[in-house]
Order: sequence, then C-alpha cells, then structure tokens
Amino acid sequence: MKLILAVMAFVGIVAAQPPKAAMLLTRDLPELAGKEGTMLTVELAPGANGDVHRHNAHVFVYVLEGSIEMQVKGGKLLTLGVGETFYENPKDIHTVGRNASKTKPAKFLVFLIKDKGAPVAVPSK
Repeated sequence: MKLILAVMAFVGIVAAQPPKAAMLLTRDLPELAGKEGTMLTVELAPGANGDVHRHNAHVFVYVLEGSIEMQVKGGKLLTLGVGETFYENPKDIHTVGRNASKTKPAKFLVFLIKDKGAPVAVPSK
C-alpha cells in the first residue's frame, strides 16, 4: 500500500481506481555523489488524471501500453503511444499527466535520477 501511495504522489493521480505500481529497482549511483536511480512501472486506469507537481529529478518515461498525455510548464502537450518517450528535467513543473483514453488502461516505465532519499515528487502550483 505504501508503494501505491508513493506512486500516486509521484504522478499525482486523481482517479476512482488507484494506479497499479511496481517498484523495479533503486540503486545508489556512486559516480554521481549523493544520487540514486529509481525505476518503476505505473498502470493508469482509464481517464486517470494527475495534479500539478514536480520531481526535482531527471525523469525518463517510456510508454509500454495504451497512450498517455504529458506536458511540462511552457512545453507542448504531447500524446504518447507505445514505444514513445517523455523527459522532464529537475526544474520542470509537470502540468499534465493523464491516461489519454477514457476506456483503456495505460502502462509506462519510469526511470528517475534524483537526490538519494528524496521524494519522487512534490506538489507544485
């Protein structure tokens, strides 16, 4: 349950059905002092929509199933399908993160490079 709550905070999900998340890996990055890499998968229910947040991390997203819409402040709204990618830098504010479908689930892989022990996301305005 803690993992699901952490992932909900990560993507800021607002949905009747919480995301299904699987933590795959967290490792210290000794060549990058004080940094760690974290990898997880996230499944979004149809119509799931996220709150505005930031990650304070380098975030790499790869769509595995379905389609998602992503946007950072000042950037273009992107609709991503299977095999497509998205990147956020540590200063980006994630303004849109949602399942593009109201009827089909979406699943994506997330890889973050962040400060060791830092939260994966924080609310933002």
